Amino acid sequence: MDLTTFSKEIHEGNKRKGFYDGEEKQLGTMLMLVVSELGEALEADRHSLKADLNYYDGLMNASYDFQTSFKQSIKDTVEDEIADSIIRLLDICGYYNIDIQTHVELKLKYNKTRGQRHGKKY
Repeated sequence: MDLTTFSKEIHEGNKRKGFYDGEEKQLGTMLMLVVSELGEALEADRHSLKADLNYYDGLMNASYDFQTSFKQSIKDTVEDEIADSIIRLLDICGYYNIDIQTHVELKLKYNKTRGQRHGKKY
């Protein structure tokens, strides 16, 4: 599935969960929620909280339900918070009807024309 289709799917799911009931969303607020998820990823890293997919698979193979398995092996880890950040970004694209697949492809193509580190120190 391409990113644009995925963004629409995520956005529709968030609408069904009530995240778009009521007032119109402001882009600045939506972007700051992405930043907050990245901050949570930083805190997870500071506490060395990493997802353990092998443990997750073991729990699922031992017939634990998905929610329990996820909470015990993935929830609130660096990977989980990065996923939240990406989900929020894709939701924004769905909300604003941004063809993010095309924009990512164009940006990557443009970046190939740029110099080492794009001419910056870091």
